[in-house]
Amino acid sequence: MTVLKAFKGIRPKMELAAKIASRPYDVLNSEEAKIEAGDNQYSFYHVIKPEIDLADDIDHYSKLVYQKGNENLQKMIKNGWLVQDESECLYIYAQTMNGKTQYGIVGCAGVEDYMSGKIKKHELTRKDKEEDRMNHVRVTNANSEPVFFTYPAVKEIYVIVENIVKNQKPEYDFVSEDGFGHHFWTIKDKNTIERLINLFAKIPATYVADGHHRTAAAALVGNERKQNNTKHTGKEEYNYFLAVHFPDNQLTIIDYNRVVKDLNGLSKDDFLKKIKVHFDVLEESSSIIKPNKLHNFSMYLEGKWYSMKAKSDTYDNNDPIGVLDVTILSKYVLDEILGIKDLRTDKRIDFVGGIRGLGELEKRVNSGEMKVAFALYAVTMDQLINIADTGNIMPPKTTWFEPKLRSGLVVHSLE
Repeated sequence: MTVLKAFKGIRPKMELAAKIASRPYDVLNSEEAKIEAGDNQYSFYHVIKPEIDLADDIDHYSKLVYQKGNENLQKMIKNGWLVQDESECLYIYAQTMNGKTQYGIVGCAGVEDYMSGKIKKHELTRKDKEEDRMNHVRVTNANSEPVFFTYPAVKEIYVIVENIVKNQKPEYDFVSEDGFGHHFWTIKDKNTIERLINLFAKIPATYVADGHHRTAAAALVGNERKQNNTKHTGKEEYNYFLAVHFPDNQLTIIDYNRVVKDLNGLSKDDFLKKIKVHFDVLEESSSIIKPNKLHNFSMYLEGKWYSMKAKSDTYDNNDPIGVLDVTILSKYVLDEILGIKDLRTDKRIDFVGGIRGLGELEKRVNSGEMKVAFALYAVTMDQLINIADTGNIMPPKTTWFEPKLRSGLVVHSLE
């Protein structure tokens, strides 16, 4: 049984939604958030990245930062910019990118589902990042940002969503500065809410698509409160956390690429010679080459693009992790040739989401900041679900989902 729970969302007044909504906390740094927020007093960055309102040299993990986030959230509520729904609702949050729209059910997921493994993950989390978001939840007493879940598509859920979208005007409907459309409906009808909850109860598992650290933090704080409450009943609001659930057949994973600072002491010719041990170099061009299928890679080095195909002995089709292109690249190039052993901690490597385009890889290398770039073919939804179902963990920075959920469209209070 998968838990989906209605809740009393804290949401923007209709006319303020576009001004409040922000990108998630983890897709930009503090300086970028400060610039994006600018003089917009409504921006939700004041809640999720509150260091932008404090001294530039402040420790971003200081108690003062989390306290400022809570202060800013309470200010938004006190000023009436955010208003709590009077009854427990579910919501529909749809996003449009390049003419394609995906429709998510917004509701609370169960802490116990995460702790027991019914909510499945495919990435490892870092304790420092978990603790950061845990402190944010603890101090604000809320899930300020939703996490991005997926589930095996259910036709009846689709029909319910389609009916609401066709017959009910969205409460929020705007295009963000990146060109993506955001559309939001409230489901207040008790029978519809009950039916959706019952349909989710038949789904064996849901999957974390994006937001592993926020998911872990929300669940761990809920479990922490359970352990510390001698009168715990299981009905408390802290037993649940905010999530948007999208059907798997509507989602697209885009590529997540790598840039490296140096060639580990090798000359260009020696590096290419080592590359050819495990890869067939198919093409060389001054124009961008994009990987077009599994086990094909592109590399940018000294003004040239190379198309590379992994040799058959570099992967195992029967191994959910061993068949991944990120595994092949990590093992036979990043580790074996470039000496990068730990993708999570090595400072010589950085990661570039495919939404930025392969031109961003050229830019990072041409600037002299990086020496070489690698473009990968995107992981599929089937691969992600297979890995999660088999209890495996993907290498770091494997999946990139776009568009990102906007923060500030609905908040879940733990009270």
